[in-house]
Amino acid sequence: MSNNTRHTIEELTINLQQIANGDEQAFRRLFLFYSPRLNQFAFSIVKTKEASAEIVDDVFIRLWKQREKAAAIGNIRVYLYVAVKNGSLNYLSAKAQRQFTEPFGHFDVELSTDQSPDQQMISAELQAKITAAVESLPPRCKMIFKLVREDGLRYKDVAEILNLTVNTVDAQMVIAVKRISEKVQSHFSAFPRREVKK
Repeated sequence: MSNNTRHTIEELTINLQQIANGDEQAFRRLFLFYSPRLNQFAFSIVKTKEASAEIVDDVFIRLWKQREKAAAIGNIRVYLYVAVKNGSLNYLSAKAQRQFTEPFGHFDVELSTDQSPDQQMISAELQAKITAAVESLPPRCKMIFKLVREDGLRYKDVAEILNLTVNTVDAQMVIAVKRISEKVQSHFSAFPRREVKK
């Protein structure tokens, strides 16, 4: 675990205690930190941005109303994702009452377009191939890949959020990485090899 990640987790743990004590600024920091990704997660299920925002807002409103219990939450990330998942399924009503472990064929996961400095160094063509490879993944595989790679969740957390086993998450990530690697390899194999003079 990097120092930055550890610092963030420690900071949020402190915030939970502050929230339990009624600190509105600590609650606002928590909301600003998590709401963008939670909105994306909700949108992948309910398909409307208005409903997604409403679901996420409701989760945070409930958390604030029950703030005295906040310090007892063991893993705030899992707590929030599960709450948003449940709120999204409730929004979909009877149609979404099926087990969340079923194939996610009706979900449309939107991948973030934000790029880190190292991603900006990748050629546009290669980036396009990687994006195409991710988009071609089966829906459940793509959702798991997004939660792990984009949202930074651990396999254990993703398994808990989606009601899957850690082995299933691991297997889906292996599939995702393999398919993306194949696309990348095909990109590099398209370039002619130069003879190296000895």
